[in-house]
Amino acid sequence: MNINSLPKEIQTERLKLVPITEELYLNLYGSYEMGAHISLHLDDLKQDQRLYGWGAWVAFDRSGVPVGDMGFKGRPDKAGKVEIGYGVKESYQGNGYATEGVQGLIDWAFSFPEVREVTAECYEDNVPSIRVLEKLGFERTAQSKELVFWRLRDGY
Repeated sequence: MNINSLPKEIQTERLKLVPITEELYLNLYGSYEMGAHISLHLDDLKQDQRLYGWGAWVAFDRSGVPVGDMGFKGRPDKAGKVEIGYGVKESYQGNGYATEGVQGLIDWAFSFPEVREVTAECYEDNVPSIRVLEKLGFERTAQSKELVFWRLRDGY
């Protein structure tokens, strides 16, 4: 897979999703609080450019303000499963940004023939996250003491 052949962004109705790169990270540094998962992905990306797009994406609203980040926790595995995660800044929560952004990422992932299933996990008491997954058609597959596990199969 050639990094130059992959899309540089995903456009949804209200969001522009951009895969994290070193350049984007440096441009946002200090103005957007980025979790450790982003710098860890950038370290991995330096070692393997095939991870481009299979890590964090920053979600920008129409005015260019970052409202959150979402993305994948690595490339699809041998069974065609890829795990998705998402977070929206508190001041932007409750506006459907997570649902819209995750839908864009799901569509992007399923555009790859090797992706057969998108999985997710969330805490059992994270009602907003559960609502996002349910709206998008995910089904519960298991539950541990604290976590609920989800999947969405290709062709949903």
